[in-house]
Amino acid sequence: MADSTLTERRSRSVGRPRAPRETRRRRRPEWVAYLPYLLPGAIAFVVVIGYPLVTNVYFSLFKWRGGMAPLRWNGLGNYADLMGDDKFWTSFGNSLAMIVAMVLVPTLLGLVLAAVLFDYLGRRFGAQVSSVLRATYYLPQILPVAVAGVLWNWILNSQTGALNQILRGMGIAAPPNWLGDPTTALPSVMLVLIWVQMGYPVVIFMAALQRVDPELYEAAELDGAGWWDRFRAITVPQIRPETFVVTLTCTVAALKVFGPIYVLTRGGPESSTLVPSYYSYLSFFDKSQVGYGSAIATVLTLVIVVVAVIILGLQNRAERREREGI
Repeated sequence: MADSTLTERRSRSVGRPRAPRETRRRRRPEWVAYLPYLLPGAIAFVVVIGYPLVTNVYFSLFKWRGGMAPLRWNGLGNYADLMGDDKFWTSFGNSLAMIVAMVLVPTLLGLVLAAVLFDYLGRRFGAQVSSVLRATYYLPQILPVAVAGVLWNWILNSQTGALNQILRGMGIAAPPNWLGDPTTALPSVMLVLIWVQMGYPVVIFMAALQRVDPELYEAAELDGAGWWDRFRAITVPQIRPETFVVTLTCTVAALKVFGPIYVLTRGGPESSTLVPSYYSYLSFFDKSQVGYGSAIATVLTLVIVVVAVIILGLQNRAERREREGI
């Protein structure tokens, strides 16, 4: 009787379809498969960005002179002091000048130069000519900040600078002290930053123009459109995404600019070229006000994040309107 029952059960199990192995095993979440790829980047983010940011915010809540000095709780006192600090507001006002010098002027001029190199010089004199000129414009970007600073100090020095030597040769007995006068220091630094930053948008925009269909330019030229008409109707609309990228990256670079200020003017004279990043550096190392410097750095980080979110929002809205055909 037992044998017949066992045989009957086996016959039933043979006729019954077996469940696939995947369903019999407990399925792992999909994110587990991506973990080996995401983990190194996550660790790098925590070590390079996350931990320093949290530590900086923590120190901004204390009064601390650094080293073995004791931490004294200050709460939001450092941030309250910032609101009444004239130098802090001056530094952010100078950041607007940095945005003009590193975003507005280079982007507009870079767009025009890229269009000229691609649509005019490249078509008439060959791609090699435009490539050489593009590399020439980009050369200041790859120069170390110290080298660029020495070069421009040699040019703008009030006594032995090449520019003032030329002006004296033209009969100007007392040429300006370009980096030592509060009225000329900021414009001089802006000029240097324009020179440094110009090549970046030129390279980005020329790379973007490579994906534009050349037949668009040829058809427009056959219809009698001049260079300006082609620039306005074809070049600018076709490279709009790259324009947002250049605007975002250059704005972030302008808000956190440090090297050129450190090399050229050290924030002077009379705080005329002081920017938030250098003011934070001064508070950290020269004044030994670590908590105050941390508060400046935290506010600067928040401003950069807000500006980046706004620019990305404008980009997403422009892309959405373009897809909808508005």
